[in-house]
Amino acid sequence: MTIEIILSQKGTHIAAIDLEASVKRAADRLCARIDGALADAFSQYGQTAASMPVKEIMRSPVLTTSPEEGVDRAIQLMTRNRMRHMPVLRHGKLAGIVRIDDLLKHRLEALERETRVLRDAYFEEANRVGRREMR
Repeated sequence: MTIEIILSQKGTHIAAIDLEASVKRAADRLCARIDGALADAFSQYGQTAASMPVKEIMRSPVLTTSPEEGVDRAIQLMTRNRMRHMPVLRHGKLAGIVRIDDLLKHRLEALERETRVLRDAYFEEANRVGRREMR
């Protein structure tokens, strides 16, 4: 499974803001979808965060992924770097953002599908062997 599949299912709407904008302006703009980095900035810097440029609270360098990247690799990268969100770049342009919970949800669904397939195959084989022994 790739990042492209997740983007196609969740959509590519991106809430973005200029890097020179204040954190207060970003928080106001994203209030309906508050981002963890903004909450962390207010927690760490208090009211001072309101006038700080967004670029001062961002991780640098920004870690990104591509639509072709595998979900497992993206989970590994995000987990290792303690990231909740990761920009997805297509040909150097922002194509979307994936959240760790998006990735984990899709990975869990894939594991559940795999488990069902294996369970069904096991029971099918057990039934086939059982019918053969009954003859």
